[in-house]
Amino acid sequence: RQDHNGFSHQDPGFLDIVVNKKAEVVRVYLPPDANTLLSVADHCLRSRNYVNVIVAGKQPAPQWLDIESAVRHSTAGAGIWTWASNDQGGEPDVVMACCGDIPTLETLAAVDLLRRNLPELRVRVVNVVNLMSLQPPGEHPHGLADREFDSLFTRDKPIVFAFHGYPWLIHRLTYRRTNHHNLHVRGYKEEGTTTTPFDMTVLNDLDRYHLAGDALDRVPRFHDRAAHLKQHLRDQLIRHKQHIARYGEDMPEIREWTWSSL
Repeated sequence: RQDHNGFSHQDPGFLDIVVNKKAEVVRVYLPPDANTLLSVADHCLRSRNYVNVIVAGKQPAPQWLDIESAVRHSTAGAGIWTWASNDQGGEPDVVMACCGDIPTLETLAAVDLLRRNLPELRVRVVNVVNLMSLQPPGEHPHGLADREFDSLFTRDKPIVFAFHGYPWLIHRLTYRRTNHHNLHVRGYKEEGTTTTPFDMTVLNDLDRYHLAGDALDRVPRFHDRAAHLKQHLRDQLIRHKQHIARYGEDMPEIREWTWSSL
């Protein structure tokens, strides 16, 4: 969050450094909400002889999971958020994956946009709380087996992955996975300044409008039907820039957004 901090508070590269260390020692968690943070913190404080990294923001944020669901989710490391998905009973057209609190918020906002404006598009939401679950089990003890990984991310569907850190870290962790060639990662790319919270995501192409556009670009059968929605997404980005330049804060629909596609 850069509305009062500069570059010194911005660099997520420490995640890359930690991941380089011995798999038997390092653990990296990016809880999406407060209940998941409580579950992860409880686990880490009980552990011994590990380097546990927890990445979580300090600002007020939405609560996505009740405490029981949060415990199950953090124990699994990654999972499908059925309540946010609409691919039940079949395969998705696109997988919207996220890791980190702000990427999760922007992913869900993107999914909300897609489901309200193009309900025929089948979207699966996958949230990752344990970063090391992305690696194969032969590389890290918390890694998901290939069959489990494929059941979440599919074997052949496009994946739009929103990540808190540098995008290539996700590619490093997943390059041996079946569907890696369909993986498109958005993350931090050295863009930002002292600006509004949402503008930080826009500067790094990690906002809801870019993510929704990425999803539409990767489902060819909707290209023609989604033309007006794509134009709306581009228009919203222009409105955003004009609004923050004039008022110095994010648009009301950004600041007051809540999940509605239930």
